[in-house]
Amino acid sequence: MSEQSLPDDARAEYTRALPEYAERVLEVAELIPPGRVMTYGDVAEWLEEGGPRQVGRVMALYGGAVPWWRVVRADGALLPGHELRALERYRTEGTPLKAASRAAEGHVPRLDMRRARWDGGERAAGHT
Repeated sequence: MSEQSLPDDARAEYTRALPEYAERVLEVAELIPPGRVMTYGDVAEWLEEGGPRQVGRVMALYGGAVPWWRVVRADGALLPGHELRALERYRTEGTPLKAASRAAEGHVPRLDMRRARWDGGERAAGHT
């Protein structure tokens, strides 16, 4: 999730130059207000480029320096391997959550996508 988690050769690449698409994805992630989320697909749609997988790849490689927990899966499931860190952030920010079902692994809640999803508001009109 962060530059520190990258192998040494990839870390050097990261610090040299961030691809333009990655910069744009990270800029959108930084615009998402606390307590709100956008899906990977929402970000791609907002940028009018790429798709959910491309946005996910950018977030996996470069997202550690931005509020990564605000770019999420469309089903509201928390990012595997980062559930507790994300959950702490969601609770701090007041992000709407749904109670975990008994079947949910570790009884981790999901995001309430209907209430938490952000469409870009007025900023969407002037996006890059």
